[in-house]
Amino acid sequence: MIETARARRGMVTAPHHLASEAGLRVLREGGNAIEAMVAAAAAICVLYPHMSGIGGDGFWLVAEPGAEPAGIDACGAAAGSAEPALYAEAGIPARGPLAALTVAGAVSGWDAALALSRERWGGRLPLARLLEDAAFWACDGIAVTGGQAALTAEKAPELRDQPGFAEVYFAEGAPPPVGTPLRQPALAETLQRLAREGLDGFYRGALARDLAAALEAAGSPLRLADLERHRALPVAPLSLELAGHRLFNLPPPTQGLASLMLLGVYARLGVAQAEGFAHVHGLVEATKQAFRVRDAEIGDPAALTRDPADFLRPAALDAMAAAIDPERAAPWPAAPAAGDTVWLGAVDGAGRAVSCIQSLYWEFGAGLLLPQSGLLWQNRGHAFRLAGGHPNSLAPGRRPFHTIQPALARLADGRTMAYGAMGGDGQPQTQAMLFSRHVLYGQALQASVTAPRWLFGRTWGSATTKLRVEARLDPALVEALRAAGHDVEVIAPFDSLTGHAGALVRHPDGLIEGAFDPRSDGAVAAF
Repeated sequence: MIETARARRGMVTAPHHLASEAGLRVLREGGNAIEAMVAAAAAICVLYPHMSGIGGDGFWLVAEPGAEPAGIDACGAAAGSAEPALYAEAGIPARGPLAALTVAGAVSGWDAALALSRERWGGRLPLARLLEDAAFWACDGIAVTGGQAALTAEKAPELRDQPGFAEVYFAEGAPPPVGTPLRQPALAETLQRLAREGLDGFYRGALARDLAAALEAAGSPLRLADLERHRALPVAPLSLELAGHRLFNLPPPTQGLASLMLLGVYARLGVAQAEGFAHVHGLVEATKQAFRVRDAEIGDPAALTRDPADFLRPAALDAMAAAIDPERAAPWPAAPAAGDTVWLGAVDGAGRAVSCIQSLYWEFGAGLLLPQSGLLWQNRGHAFRLAGGHPNSLAPGRRPFHTIQPALARLADGRTMAYGAMGGDGQPQTQAMLFSRHVLYGQALQASVTAPRWLFGRTWGSATTKLRVEARLDPALVEALRAAGHDVEVIAPFDSLTGHAGALVRHPDGLIEGAFDPRSDGAVAAF
């Protein structure tokens, strides 16, 4: 059993141990939690290129003692030329230049977070220092992880012919084995350039012009004007009161609403203990209730027809809970929401906490690598619908639905919890598992992350919606779920299909607890 990590001066958790170390180095040098998070977030873009990159999007929740949490929405919008007619014949592709149809917002999120750091937290470390580890690993090289090796091999047929991809991410013309050295010199130069020119240069300035020219040459609909229009947005988080705790998540275009609804519905079912049928069945059925609302309502905030907070009102949650049969599984015809992501957390000695999530959407995003900059561009625009009349329908300048959303909670006993996970549809489910196990049922923090997980949904290439459960679940529980009508598929123990999760908890007396996911390459780094 991996024990919960504990320290008092600062802590970072990330799905790659070197990203955790990058953040910890900043804390040791007197940096705050935001500065540590930027260092870790930049490093993970190099260390986990299959999951995250500076060509993707990001979202932040930032909390400090005595103040309401603040949100940062660093989601890029669709190109001005991305009219539905452009995709009418063949649909929005998942890979290639036409899949790269939304602005990459992650770097703007770093910039907005650092502005908050300077203005409110006295942040003083130079940008070059914060990007130092990322640039070093891009230049010096990393060892390809098992997850990257497996996904490169699995997705090779759809990625090998994408512009620039194989030249960087293949080894001698084939997917790389585990441990293969991977150097990304062009990406290293881009990171160094950002350090010299400033993060805003990604959107306005010489770097932006270079990126726009490369995107246009590759066949993407994005242009310089699209980059120049982009700004990260400060947003007020959605919140939910639950058993004396206050839970926070990001508003649309993320599925943060679904995460809060899921727990709000589940808490009304009166489940007394974890790990039994009532716990698993209750969370799965609450997931269905939350996803029905998510799939019907969530998209660009400017296109919403309902106030998301309406779905968090007690009467709405009561009605959804009342619709759940405690013994039988409800049918589920809905489509999946795919995605691969990284969640990272940091807490500093002053009790300031950050919950941050970044993504290229699918593994390796659009697969489009811009050779001069070393950037892989996201394919988040694949999430748009082409049919009109929905908040997530494609339109120029519209922001797409996002599966990614960081979570944070102020607990009734004064603790602050930052937590999250990767995994598309699995993100709200894993967040609910972590919160229910640790907060509602008192499991140790690391145990709540290590414990067997499940994933309800239809994964890529599957014709049916299944409840996939790790083989470590009690066989009697698995049979009980089948008997209740769940279409159960048993998957491997510690299967990364169920996501890479993490959590940090800061106690009122200054103690910090941390957990990482043994399904990942991560670690908790602390001092």
